[in-house]
Amino acid sequence: MGSIEEKRAALYQKLKQLRSLSHSSAVHKTSIIVDAAKYIEELKEKVERLHEDAASSREHTSLPMQVTVETLDKGFRINVFSEKDCPGLLVSILEAFEELGLDLRDANVSCSDKFHLEAIGEVVKRAVLKAIKNWTDNDNED
Repeated sequence: MGSIEEKRAALYQKLKQLRSLSHSSAVHKTSIIVDAAKYIEELKEKVERLHEDAASSREHTSLPMQVTVETLDKGFRINVFSEKDCPGLLVSILEAFEELGLDLRDANVSCSDKFHLEAIGEVVKRAVLKAIKNWTDNDNED
C-alpha cells in the first residue's frame, strides 16, 4: 500500500510543479494539464518569433550598411552609414518612413563618396533596414 501512496504523492508534486511552471490557477488535474499544454504552445510561438527575428537580423547584417538607433525623450535618432555612395537609398528610406506614417523632425544627409543619414523623429529601425534591403534588391537588379 505504501507504494501507491508514494506514487500519488509524487504525481501530486509533479502536478503542483506543472501548475506553477505554466502559471495555471486550475485545481483539477485535467485543467492543469490543459493549461500547461496552452502554455507550451505559447512558448513554441515565442521561440518561432525569436528564430524569425534572428534570421531577419542575420539578413540585415549582410547589408553593406551600419544602422544604429538611439532613444531620445520624444522619439529616436537613427544613423545609417555606408563606406560607399548609395544612389537612391535616401529616397528608399524616406519612402519607408512615409509608408509607416513616420514624421521626421530633423535630418542630416551626406551622399558624396559615402552615405550618411542622421534622422531624428519617431523612427523605427526595422523601417530603415527594410528600405536598405529594398534598395539593395533594386540595385542588384540594375
